[in-house]
Amino acid sequence: MHSLHRLLPAFATTVLLASLLISGICQAQEAKPVYEMRTYVALEGRLDALLKRFREHTCTLFEKHGMKNIGYWVPLDKADGADTTLIYILSHASLESAKASWKAFSADPEWQAARKASEADGKILARAPESVFLSTTDYSPPVVVKKADKDRVFELRIYTTPAGRLPDLHRRFRDHTMALFTKHGMTHIGYWSPLPGQPDADVRLTYILAHDSRDAGQAAFTAFRADPAWITAKAESEKNGSLTISPGGVKSIYMRALDFSPIQ
Repeated sequence: MHSLHRLLPAFATTVLLASLLISGICQAQEAKPVYEMRTYVALEGRLDALLKRFREHTCTLFEKHGMKNIGYWVPLDKADGADTTLIYILSHASLESAKASWKAFSADPEWQAARKASEADGKILARAPESVFLSTTDYSPPVVVKKADKDRVFELRIYTTPAGRLPDLHRRFRDHTMALFTKHGMTHIGYWSPLPGQPDADVRLTYILAHDSRDAGQAAFTAFRADPAWITAKAESEKNGSLTISPGGVKSIYMRALDFSPIQ
């Protein structure tokens, strides 16, 4: 009996610690942010008006309504929409939070007034914005929102796999590609997959790299593709077929960060 009495406090402490650990894990999982990538295409000659609206009003209103500004970019090449396209990423506490934030933002009189004033000379957008909600992959580094000490360019890359092959692509990135990117001088910004229920959720990987310049990025990929370690990893991962659909399985867009982008 005395032994039992001595064991009870230790047992209770163990149960308490286990409970706190499980609670902490659950809270960490719940705290994982949801990212939203949005693409706007402006009418010809109207991109500057769109950017002015973001710079002077929209970004501040996003923060007001609980949305965190991550990065804002425009493509470098005309073929990718250099004169018409804005690509940006927000983060939200959750998908439900995102929906509530957008509802409040849309109803905000300050937003409505800013939108009306910006469209005094005509519509700005050529079509409705595209939006996809994302979560970071398990191998993605934390998305660090900062301005670098020097100018750099960014590369948005989107992979589309055959059905059922996305786990194999993730495995290759986790076990090989990430380290090889670092080896060849590329900077990881973030790696994301669409949330369940989003378009292409089962076949899509989206990520952003940073390079000192476009030339530096292209040189890094040339060296990467010639690396024996990559050639071996690629061949091993594709014994059962390519991990990307062909043609168009990998889309690359070089971008510049805008002056109001938190990531630069």
